[in-house]
Amino acid sequence: MKVAVLLSGTGRTLDNFHSEIGASRLHAEIVAVASSSSRAKGVEKAKQYGYPVFASDEKNQRELSRQINEFILPRHPDVIVLAGFLKLFFMPEGFEGQVLNIHPALIPSFCGKGFYGMKVHRAVVDSGVKVTGCTVHFVSPIYDEGPIFLQECVPVRAGDTPEDVAARVFELECRLYPKALNLLADGRVKLSDNKVWIEE
Repeated sequence: MKVAVLLSGTGRTLDNFHSEIGASRLHAEIVAVASSSSRAKGVEKAKQYGYPVFASDEKNQRELSRQINEFILPRHPDVIVLAGFLKLFFMPEGFEGQVLNIHPALIPSFCGKGFYGMKVHRAVVDSGVKVTGCTVHFVSPIYDEGPIFLQECVPVRAGDTPEDVAARVFELECRLYPKALNLLADGRVKLSDNKVWIEE
């Protein structure tokens, strides 16, 4: 399965994908990496890994998406994966059900515009909830409102800092995102009536 990866920051999720592919645990080929920042560390990592890379500092989100799509579509990705991509992505026509994002909380909690990175984990700790986690979902035109694909939980313990929670959640993300991609590659995912069903 051919994958295009979109990022905005350090590229930690790209690191994980690259490692999992190298270990034959992720059945995918990264055919393109695109960034919403030319200064993102993930851009340099992608170059070091030998992936085709595009980076733009375009502020208009629709124009940024157009530029990214112009770069990735000739490489024929089967799936577009948002990996710490902090802009609203306007997917290309015909890609409904083929664009994924991972959110560092259990949607529909602690999500939507403005909830990203450490802002999510601070809100989790401040709220007093006892569990959090991450959600892999299909992308829609609204932040974090696409059909939920996979979710898993981790505990929030007494005395946890936002950094403690972030580390625990990211460890979970490193397992759950490749799992989601493998399910897609195996053809076991069905999307119907805005719900995701996984065939056993």
